[in-house]
Amino acid sequence: DEILRSLAGPPSPPAPAPPGWRVPVDCVRANELCAGEPGCSSRYRTLRQCLAGRDRNTMLANKECQAALEVLQESALYHCRCKRGMKKELQCLQIYWSIHLGLTEGEEFYEASPYEPVTSRLSDIFRLASIFSGMDPATTSKSNHCLDAAKACNLNDNCKRLRSGYISTCSRELSATEPCSRRKCHKALRQFFDRVPSEFTFRLLFCSCKDPACAERRRQTIVPLCSYEDKDKPNCLDLRGACRTDHLCRSRLADFHTNCQATFQSLTSCPGDNFQACLGSYAGLIGFDITPNYVDASTTSITISPWCSCKGSGNMEEECEKFLRDFTENPCLRNAIQAFGNGTDVNVAPKNPNPAVTVLPKAEKSPALPDDVNDSNTAYDTSVISTCTSLQEQGLKPNKSKEQSLCYSEAQLTTDVMPDQKTFMDPKGGSSRRRESRILLLIPILIPALGL
Repeated sequence: DEILRSLAGPPSPPAPAPPGWRVPVDCVRANELCAGEPGCSSRYRTLRQCLAGRDRNTMLANKECQAALEVLQESALYHCRCKRGMKKELQCLQIYWSIHLGLTEGEEFYEASPYEPVTSRLSDIFRLASIFSGMDPATTSKSNHCLDAAKACNLNDNCKRLRSGYISTCSRELSATEPCSRRKCHKALRQFFDRVPSEFTFRLLFCSCKDPACAERRRQTIVPLCSYEDKDKPNCLDLRGACRTDHLCRSRLADFHTNCQATFQSLTSCPGDNFQACLGSYAGLIGFDITPNYVDASTTSITISPWCSCKGSGNMEEECEKFLRDFTENPCLRNAIQAFGNGTDVNVAPKNPNPAVTVLPKAEKSPALPDDVNDSNTAYDTSVISTCTSLQEQGLKPNKSKEQSLCYSEAQLTTDVMPDQKTFMDPKGGSSRRRESRILLLIPILIPALGL
């Protein structure tokens, strides 16, 4: 409990902002500032009238419209952004899109995010990973990280209350034909992910798994029967189109594309190598019809997708497939999830790992997994992986076998690991140790001979 409560500890300082980046004014405040200036206020009204026309290019070619745009481009209103989860988030986003949506045709494949850039990293959340990795490997190797995440949430009043709230709402059957209220379920999920710190939500969504029962718990995090699955899969472009008619959903989707769009200009395939920004924007999509989720309980690969397909796309099939691949074949998103699950964003002090013991899996009867039951079917977990990574980074040699890869330095080889090795040979002091062992063996012979 003490370790899990450490989640509530003070966060580390945020990462420095990117070069040349300035803190933007939120759009609600920018609108208030503009309303207080007669010049800005009148030009804003003019521009909105210009953008209301069907032929935007013709309207913006008007000299009065051009003058209004030139003035506003120098104002805080034009450069304003919003904060996710802010008190007046929807109002802020409506102001943002009233300008930016009108200046474009709104048909771009990718749209810029209306949210402030995320400058923080995963180090705050990985504080707990480093604590757990420092525990006895015999304990951590048997732990279920998804179950640990649920227990950690239950130790925080806010997380426990909001999690219980959405599980109850999303599991409440309305009738034989309606398993739940999808609208209410989505609203409860949005509240949970907006109001609970990512130290808790990320661990529930992206916990690492080495067995199907654990992976199924992870897949069930958002109660997919209500929030995710449906009788029929809609076309992905129809789903995207419906999302773009809602300012909030449109903003979250634009934020996802901004922060998770795969790039070859970084080592991690993520823009700015910022895993935190990608995972946060992914979580921001949960609670809408475009909600993404794990497609299965596979432990060998991570596949994420909204509940949609490209059937019936006609001549738009290529664009539809491209949109779907941003989820299903996105190296940035996959790397971010795996990095969080493996704790690879922090330097973990290695401890001597114990050999993994694989237990035969037990039958899984129900996907509903209570928080007080450890559904992990294997003792092999990411504590071994992260320790191996740390050992390798320090230049120590791993010992690999066909079935598993456990890391041992030469100083960690004992008779338990190698039964045929009766004595440990230190290359620097091997001869002195051999002499000592020979002297000890001669003592029982010398004592009677000397008459002692």
